[in-house]
Amino acid sequence: MKKEDIDKLIEESLNKEDAKFYHELEEEGLFKQWGGLYTGKLKSWAILTTIVQLIFTVATFYFGYQFFTATETGELFRLGGIFFIIFFASSMMKLWHWMQMDKNSILREMKRMEFQIAVLSEKISDKRD
Repeated sequence: MKKEDIDKLIEESLNKEDAKFYHELEEEGLFKQWGGLYTGKLKSWAILTTIVQLIFTVATFYFGYQFFTATETGELFRLGGIFFIIFFASSMMKLWHWMQMDKNSILREMKRMEFQIAVLSEKISDKRD
């Protein structure tokens, strides 16, 4: 049985309230997933890391510019080191955000599967009675 057939079967057997919940579990776009980072238990961490990431991004551009305009060798090493440390820290924060988005997507799909299993098992038990 195809996924579309199962979805259609489930939708036909749902009342309006359940159908609304089922449609809320659909796959979200990138910007909706990004907005979902700022809800839930890790909301404050997501806000904090976003603020720090913005500061690090500005600092990365600043130290990158200073690196390319520097004239002394010692200054080049210092600015280059600072640039790479801040750049990698910013990248790790971005990676954390992407991992959170992926986790939220997986949880949403798990809820969708639980809902499908519950509806189908209810339908099967109704047919047996």
